[in-house]
Amino acid sequence: MDYCAGSVFDAYLDALYLERGLSETTLHAYRIDLAGVGVYAKSLGQTIETLSDADINGFIGSLLSDGLRTTSIQRKLSALHGFYKYQIRLGQRNDDPMARIRRPSKGRLLPKILSEGDISKLLEAPNTETRIGLRDRTMLEVLYASGLRVSELCRLERSNISLEQGVVRVLGKGSKERLVPLGDAARAWLQRYLKDARPGFADPRGPVIFPGRSGASMTRQTFWHRVKYVARLAGIKTDLSPHTLRHAFATHLVNNGADLRVVQLLLGHEDLSTTQIYTHVARERMKQLHIVHHPRA
Repeated sequence: MDYCAGSVFDAYLDALYLERGLSETTLHAYRIDLAGVGVYAKSLGQTIETLSDADINGFIGSLLSDGLRTTSIQRKLSALHGFYKYQIRLGQRNDDPMARIRRPSKGRLLPKILSEGDISKLLEAPNTETRIGLRDRTMLEVLYASGLRVSELCRLERSNISLEQGVVRVLGKGSKERLVPLGDAARAWLQRYLKDARPGFADPRGPVIFPGRSGASMTRQTFWHRVKYVARLAGIKTDLSPHTLRHAFATHLVNNGADLRVVQLLLGHEDLSTTQIYTHVARERMKQLHIVHHPRA
């Protein structure tokens, strides 16, 4: 059986799309994860539908032996757990073998955060006398001011932003909508960009605010290349990730006394526990400052 396309997973993935509004990227990742389990099941002379808890433990052991990161294993097991729940719901299986699985534990990984000084250097690095530089500066300003995910930023259209009210309407994960304030600085850069730079890109009257070369939405990969380029210009040595400015947005809010539930709403987190990682980041920063500055640290 082909576990990559036209497979037993199609109905399950279709259900995820309809019920949870998952993106094509997420659905593709689920398919790849389940396909890996399918290949393992085939090596045992079975199918993914018939695996026992002992078989799944063997699968976990093989992943650990291959040196796969715990976070990647957790993701694969989550996809498998959802698949079995779907089978039970349809009456295609009576039990969930994942209920008896002890998943590999993962330590809480704290995101790397840029200081407010480094963020300022990053924002000021693009040459705003050029069309590309003005676009890059505006994208970074909007991202840091709003805490958007990169994918949310790349999908922004003119109708999503009210410059008059200074807010952006975001369609996040699961097609959930939220309103996020922009702040005066980001709003000013957006006004300048839309007036002086956006007309010079492809499809100048198109709805996309930050287009790629074709006039369609910029890809996450293109944006990430621009961030790394700007970081080099700014002389920033810290390893960055596509979510660096989102993490900085949240941490700097928490550091300056913002209520955690407000940060949760701004980030579009479904669960407060996801947002709580930023309190840990703030505590780690305080520990570092204590060590550096306290005479008896």
